[in-house]
Amino acid sequence: MGEKGYEGTERHSNSLEHAGADASRYAIENPGLPPHRPRLADEDPKAAKRAERQVSIMFLISIVGTVLFFIGYFGVGQIGNNEAFSTIFLQNLLLGLGTALAMLGIGIGIVHWAKTLMPDHETVEERHEIRTEADRVAATGMITDIIDESQIKRRPLLRNTLIGAILLAPLPFIAVFRDLDNTDNFADNAAENFGPERLRHTMWAEGVRLVRDPTGSPIKASDVTLGSAMHVIPEGLNEVEHGKLNEKAKAVVLVMRLDPSKVQISPGREDWNVDGIFAYSKVCTHVGCPIALYEQHTHHLLCPCHQSTFDLAQECKPIFGPASHALPQLPISVDDEGFLVAQSDFHEPVGPVYWERG
Repeated sequence: MGEKGYEGTERHSNSLEHAGADASRYAIENPGLPPHRPRLADEDPKAAKRAERQVSIMFLISIVGTVLFFIGYFGVGQIGNNEAFSTIFLQNLLLGLGTALAMLGIGIGIVHWAKTLMPDHETVEERHEIRTEADRVAATGMITDIIDESQIKRRPLLRNTLIGAILLAPLPFIAVFRDLDNTDNFADNAAENFGPERLRHTMWAEGVRLVRDPTGSPIKASDVTLGSAMHVIPEGLNEVEHGKLNEKAKAVVLVMRLDPSKVQISPGREDWNVDGIFAYSKVCTHVGCPIALYEQHTHHLLCPCHQSTFDLAQECKPIFGPASHALPQLPISVDDEGFLVAQSDFHEPVGPVYWERG
């Protein structure tokens, strides 16, 4: 608290400082940039050459990783052909190791390049007015400076190994996308295989029996009790050799039974179930993860990847999570022997909802 002086003016205690009394005393001077500490590669040409070789080695490791990927992908054999476990293990090892080396080699190489060879001087630029022509000149100058500072013109070994690594690194991903189709005439059917039609057709067809996964035993309607859930595949899938995993990934379904009076059935789907036995695709419509959990009391199906929840009582409509589309329903009936069979294939593509599906 201030005190009143003899002349009625307020005076302040010496223990307090008041803003505005003498602002110049408290101004902080610009400390400037810290002194630049040159790196070893800045002063020693041998160290710079050694750093260049190290970066090039990382790019070469990336190239080797890409080669390992293709050795595992094309040389070891296809996973879907009932290979021995040791062969599958070796192939997965080469695929994972090759992809990791391809990506890490480029990443670590570029970081090491920037830390050891590119200029690291601190600079300060004054703000200036924005002018179109000036901006164009400045942008051109910046690009020129970047090219000069990267020393990519003066170091052809770096340039060539980087170009090779960048050109080869995307090839594993192209190969993976290409293998979405297992037909020999992939090039002729590329538009169909990358479109929604690729996921529209599965092994389900009229009269195909529903069998347990993985035993392959057929299912009678009387085997499905109220509140139960079964993982089901089409009969004959276990005999498929080429593309078995791809076919299973598309065709696997969940079969559940609940009180038909608790289900909202859309017009036209009245005969798609058998006394409350429903079959729905097990593939989540978000990113294609397998639906793994059925809650009997709530009639909910849960996806473990991103917690999308589907309500079986509402024809597997999504009620929570990122999925935006209901699980496709497989129309089923019973044959003369009482076994569950499909009436047809799915009436819509299974799996993630792409923009082409509307």
